Amino acid sequence: MLAKARAFFDMIRFEHTVFALPFAYLGMVLAADGWPGWGKFLGITLAMAAARTAGMSLNRLIDRHIDARNPRTANRPLQTGRIAVSTTVAGATASLVVLAAAAWWLNPVTLLLFPGALVFLVGYPYTKRFTWLSHFWLGFTDGLAPAGAWVAITGTFWLARDVPGWLLLGALTLWIGGFDLLYACQDVDFDRREGLHSIPARFGVPAALGLARLCHLLTVVLLAAVGAWFRLGWLYWAGLAAISGLFVWEHSLVRPDDLSKLDLAFFNINGYISLTIFVATLLAVWLR
Repeated sequence: MLAKARAFFDMIRFEHTVFALPFAYLGMVLAADGWPGWGKFLGITLAMAAARTAGMSLNRLIDRHIDARNPRTANRPLQTGRIAVSTTVAGATASLVVLAAAAWWLNPVTLLLFPGALVFLVGYPYTKRFTWLSHFWLGFTDGLAPAGAWVAITGTFWLARDVPGWLLLGALTLWIGGFDLLYACQDVDFDRREGLHSIPARFGVPAALGLARLCHLLTVVLLAAVGAWFRLGWLYWAGLAAISGLFVWEHSLVRPDDLSKLDLAFFNINGYISLTIFVATLLAVWLR
């Protein structure tokens, strides 16, 4: 059982929850104007971890035959038999149950929005089969993390006071969509052979890298709008300056003719970005 659990978490790359989880906490802290209490914190944490686990499990499950044909992904646990399809189904099902329970626990509005989140979680793996906008479907799906945390605290998402929740949704959509563009550059030849849709495969790697830079520039702009809305102090703006530098570093590592440093750009720097903006926001809210 321990070996199966280890293989399952290796398959879904559970450690990459760090990309979106701090953004969920960012939405939580801003909506509550500080600490929301342990109940909300635990509910949001459970919902986020469950959503990430369900989404990755479903992605691996739905794409298992495609991934088996891709040399880059052919050695993943599901493809090599280290983990069974039935175990993956069980993990995805259990995660969706936990997500639904967390949504019910948080408030009636989060429970009401749960079916919509489910559409995006289940739908993402299919999008590459018919649209090169799949990167932004993934971005929007992850963007539901801070938006969902905002709703968990406020119980609304349609009032004037909820504008920052929409700004956070947009920021994360563009951030995740942008670095998924970078990641997809690895599979251009394979996607073209398989008839799969992506912006790098459709428009080329240079165009994808240029669009990713634009996405990350707009991410910074939207986060600046969040800081202006709440009149956050210099600590927030210092954090925003730091992640701007990290974005510049990330894009300096990836060139159309050299993708060898993509793992550093994708896995390490994006983790730094997420944690930096969350810590800066937390300190700015608590110390103002």
